Amino acid sequence: MMCVSVMHRVAMACVISLATWATAAMAQAAPARPNAAAVTLVIFENRDYSAIIGGAQAPYVNQVLVPRAAVMTDSHAVTHPSQPNYIELFSGSTQGVTNDDCPKTSNADNIGAQLLAAHKTFRTYAESMPSNGFTGCSGTKGLYRRKHNPSVDFNNVPATTNRVYHWAAASLAIVVPNMCNDMHDCATSAGDAWMKTNLPQIMKWNAAHHGLLIVTWDEAAPDADGTNHIATLLIGPMIKPGTYDQHIDHDDVLRTIQQIYGLPCVANSCGKRGITGVWR
Repeated sequence: MMCVSVMHRVAMACVISLATWATAAMAQAAPARPNAAAVTLVIFENRDYSAIIGGAQAPYVNQVLVPRAAVMTDSHAVTHPSQPNYIELFSGSTQGVTNDDCPKTSNADNIGAQLLAAHKTFRTYAESMPSNGFTGCSGTKGLYRRKHNPSVDFNNVPATTNRVYHWAAASLAIVVPNMCNDMHDCATSAGDAWMKTNLPQIMKWNAAHHGLLIVTWDEAAPDADGTNHIATLLIGPMIKPGTYDQHIDHDDVLRTIQQIYGLPCVANSCGKRGITGVWR
């Protein structure tokens, strides 16, 4: 009887060990999903991919950010000019907008409204905006332009989420540099210098709190090869640095943020799988 009991225990131990090994193997084989405790999305203006990645006027991007980043080498905007790209990134659709005319208004679903409905936090931080909750089309000597601040165009996003730039973490914080620092009215080097000044505090916070930084551009202008090829970088403790050739656009970025928070897709993000392969 003792021999039977010993053999039984050995057999059970083998079964448990095999089950544990199989579970660990499956967990190791399964690709990591998008994950972050907070997301900061910083949007710059009007630069083709080649002007940023490897570009002489972007030393901070190339020397500091790129080594830490998942660099999406096949990232694209969806249209021209600026405003419909911002609206698409925010809501999965241009909402019929084809120009930079201001103001535009919409009741369509969007990532800001989704997060608030899910009891998450959402903020836009717009540099050089005259005041919190501002709805005007421009301000502060033209350095602020509403066309680059998509949340203001949606009636279902409270004005209280629209803040003058002073970054603080949120479930999603959209950061909009002013018309010089976003590279629209000034050289690439101005935006690169802005990043050198402003991004270290965000990355430091992210490192301690499992935060994700996404840096992207609204469009490629001039569009060097006609494909609207832009730079998109993801940086954070959940990211595996390197170059990734997955074809993505603004809707993939939106879908990725939705996946992080378990939110449903909206409009064109429903046809996207989000950014894959870059996650720890």
